[in-house]
Amino acid sequence: MLSLSASNAMSIVATAAALSLPISFCRSSKLSTKKGVRGFRVFAVLGEESGVDKKNAWSSLFDVEDPRPKNPKLEGKVLKAAQALEVARFDIQYCDWRARQDVLTIMLLHEKVVEVLNPLAREYKSIGTMKKELAELQEELGQAHKEVHISEARVSTALDKLAFMEELVNDKLLQDRNTTDAEQASPSPSTSTQYLDAVKRRRSQKRLDVSGPVQKYHPRLKNFWYPVAFSTNLKDDTMVPIDCFEEPWVLFRGKDGKPGCVQNTCAHRACPLDLGTVKDGRITCPYHGWEYSTDGKCEKMPSTKLRNVKIKSLPCYEQDGMLWIWPGDDPPSTTIPSLQPPEGFLVHAELVIELPVEHGLLLDNLLDLAHAPFTHTSTFAKGWSVPSFVKFLTPASGLQGYWDPYPIDMEFRPPCMVLSTIGISKPGKLEGQSTQQCSTHLHQLHVCLPSSRNKTRLLYRMSLDFAPVLKHVPFMHVLWRHFAEQVLNEDLRLVLGQQERMNCGENVWSCPVTYDKLGVRYRLWREAVEQGIKQLPFTTKSV
Repeated sequence: MLSLSASNAMSIVATAAALSLPISFCRSSKLSTKKGVRGFRVFAVLGEESGVDKKNAWSSLFDVEDPRPKNPKLEGKVLKAAQALEVARFDIQYCDWRARQDVLTIMLLHEKVVEVLNPLAREYKSIGTMKKELAELQEELGQAHKEVHISEARVSTALDKLAFMEELVNDKLLQDRNTTDAEQASPSPSTSTQYLDAVKRRRSQKRLDVSGPVQKYHPRLKNFWYPVAFSTNLKDDTMVPIDCFEEPWVLFRGKDGKPGCVQNTCAHRACPLDLGTVKDGRITCPYHGWEYSTDGKCEKMPSTKLRNVKIKSLPCYEQDGMLWIWPGDDPPSTTIPSLQPPEGFLVHAELVIELPVEHGLLLDNLLDLAHAPFTHTSTFAKGWSVPSFVKFLTPASGLQGYWDPYPIDMEFRPPCMVLSTIGISKPGKLEGQSTQQCSTHLHQLHVCLPSSRNKTRLLYRMSLDFAPVLKHVPFMHVLWRHFAEQVLNEDLRLVLGQQERMNCGENVWSCPVTYDKLGVRYRLWREAVEQGIKQLPFTTKSV
């Protein structure tokens, strides 16, 4: 069997994509009426058996040989390189032939309509006869235009096959010559063990293993800035208790109004400080009244002599309407990621929800849109059709991209944020082929803070670039929260089931497919962080 190296496979894909398509993929002309796929113009389609009389003024343009008798014969269970190219070539030639037949059909039918409506024809035809002929032609035209959608689907499928082949090459899922030879040939006894070991090593490098009970978080995951609360939730006299990496913390504002984060445990008798109060920039323990400043120093000990006591505190910063902490032991980074909505968007809702799932599983879910028409059938994806092929298109080295066929842009921003922009026309309805083609948009921010091994603190911010009046409607925030919880509940029952199986030893990433690309990249990024790799994959950040 002919093996496929990455460069050879790339040449095959490029050759197939560059085939001459004079009708199917040409620029729009006066005869074209249907919008194509991915910027191409695709024309009408006829039935399987073409019986159109081509003896007309355009016959030379449409007199193309039927490629079906040349359908490539495939042998074996795995395609050779030449066979893969032949299949791709046949698919596109067939779509080209069909499109030519369809254009001719539509044109001839329109000719007949003109003939029926010709003033000379009306002189010897009754009104009833003309109505009957027009009704028949209308029915034929309706059938022809119905076939147009079939033609578009076929062209889309052919292009998807080429895109899929290219994706396999880019992701290096095709074995190189040596690996293929090792699996297919019968090596000599002296080399068989070496070959098999090489194959196993290659496979193990590709396989993600996310199974077993959730282990304690690796300390290296802590060396990032984490958003933990919205600024609007922290007033001068209030506090926000949080758990982060299985440690309790509490946020409050100091005398200068700047936020601080200290251990949520009194140094005296381990009482939770969030049960107390905040006054004059100090948090007071409710047990014996000890008072702490934002740096963790105890500044007051009623009924006893003041001692030099200090509790642990974390670097805390306020930016873009959010409170950030650095829970790691390494010195904090000097830059904090910007989570501001895009220009022109207005924040309409900020929600904080505690969820009983490990934060990695929740991120896996948020980075996957292919599940929407199956899972969210009673909320935002109600009425969505199931596409024949879903892809996430992204640069070779990146954690952002866009979904096809959905008009949704998405990005994973380390260490735990998901940003998405959705093109919409009205609630529950998608519009256009990409976000750029849509007139109105919804922007979402999801922050999945790892509270503990089985609990996530979710921060959700929703922004719109339309309907600013909604921000001022009374109790609108209650409606947004209700809707968000409905969507989350649809996901939660599934993710909880995953977590249960994972804790019993099942691998939740045992069989990733093409639309799992962003989730896989998140997992590979996380593995690299935990392993201490200096240059993190898919990012320009070094640690």
